[in-house]
Amino acid sequence: MPLTEDVRAYIERHRGEFVAGLKEWLAVPSISADPARADDVRRSAEWLAAHLTATGFPTVEIWPTGGASPGAQASGAPAVFAEWPAADPDAPTVLVYGHHDVQPVDPVELWDGDPFTPVERDGRIRARGASDDKGQVLFHTLGLRANLAASGAAAPPVTLRLLVEGEEESGSPNFGALLRTHRDRLACDVVVISDTTMWSADTPSMCVGMRGLTDCQIDVHGPEADLHSGSFGGAVPNPAHALAALLAGLHDSDGRVAVPGFYDDVVEVSSAERALIAKLPFDEAAWLRTAGSTAAAGEAGYSTLERVWVRPTAEVNGMWSGHTGAGPKTIVPRSAHAKVSFRLVPDQEPARVQALVREYVAGALPPGLRATVTFAGPGVRPCASDIGSAAVRAARDAMRRAFGTEVLFTREGGSGPEAEIADVLGAPLVFLAVGLDEDRIHAPNESVDVALLLKGAESAAHLWNELAAVLRPGGAAGSP
Repeated sequence: MPLTEDVRAYIERHRGEFVAGLKEWLAVPSISADPARADDVRRSAEWLAAHLTATGFPTVEIWPTGGASPGAQASGAPAVFAEWPAADPDAPTVLVYGHHDVQPVDPVELWDGDPFTPVERDGRIRARGASDDKGQVLFHTLGLRANLAASGAAAPPVTLRLLVEGEEESGSPNFGALLRTHRDRLACDVVVISDTTMWSADTPSMCVGMRGLTDCQIDVHGPEADLHSGSFGGAVPNPAHALAALLAGLHDSDGRVAVPGFYDDVVEVSSAERALIAKLPFDEAAWLRTAGSTAAAGEAGYSTLERVWVRPTAEVNGMWSGHTGAGPKTIVPRSAHAKVSFRLVPDQEPARVQALVREYVAGALPPGLRATVTFAGPGVRPCASDIGSAAVRAARDAMRRAFGTEVLFTREGGSGPEAEIADVLGAPLVFLAVGLDEDRIHAPNESVDVALLLKGAESAAHLWNELAAVLRPGGAAGSP
């Protein structure tokens, strides 16, 4: 569809209006982890619903979460749903996902001001939620308005649906049930995620994958009570020795996880993506200084970025046993304990990894000892985008038009509910986000670069036309 007005000019002309609206939303302390803020989270949902209505969405609804049945009392934070059908009934459908809840602000004394009194200084807005994720949700409304102004159309070129949840910062406890309850209304050809970061302001990039996670506590039990080491040491199995050996055996000499079967389902990263990762201007020495470390380590044959983005890991998070107080206490301890976490990559399933870890622990213990392995929950599944898909190419082209330079690919070491969204809705993921590491998300003095939010809006304005052109009507994203 030909443009009748320049998208960038429209966005620049409406910058003040956009910033004023974002500040108003940021002033709502929507901390989902704090029960005392439940009313504020609802108020945040109501603000967004009103804003989407004013933007022009003909359907805007606030969806309660946590009720056991349609008539039950909801216990979770509300999500916001909006829909704007395309004029063309055969146009593809795109779902944009984000969240309107925010992290707690502690320690509040480290903030340079009230976390919920937004301040704009040197082109950045400081407030909790500025980058994660209110700013990145809101740029979509400005982008959509710019798209419509540029095309002169009364409806977007794709049927556009938004789902903005209110519990992401609390682990999305009710989100899976919400997805399944409303699966039909959320059906789409592709899901656009705007809750990640770019490499840098000067090196725009798209996230194309997020690792999963499962974590556990391992408890090794031996004698019924601590034993005198002079009377029993060297003659009975020591739980601390056994646990130390078990943990040391988690990796081989090449830094690979030595749990049998651990790599059976791992999808190897393509040479094309490895080449794109290598193009990123990564300063390992600076990265090590940030980590407070003097050397890099990990699986042999992979770069540091590949180790934290595309390879699975096992990490000992903590361990304890026996006497740890002042002075000596010569004992054989009755038990030993450790907390261990595993970062997962496609197509590793947390449930299978949990089973493999239990088998490894059981096989690693000497006679006379027993162990329990307790996982914190079902875990978080990894997710990834096909970098050769039409949808990813469309998003990359949209960002290239906005930023005027090559757009590279990154991944992220952690993840949220993205894999569940893709699984329940049966749709591929595309990540379009403009956050930066220096935004200090989850930390005091979170802020966001307003210029990048405007670039996000410009990218979104182009994205809808790009997706309308490349997605097969009623189907998934095609391949080149």
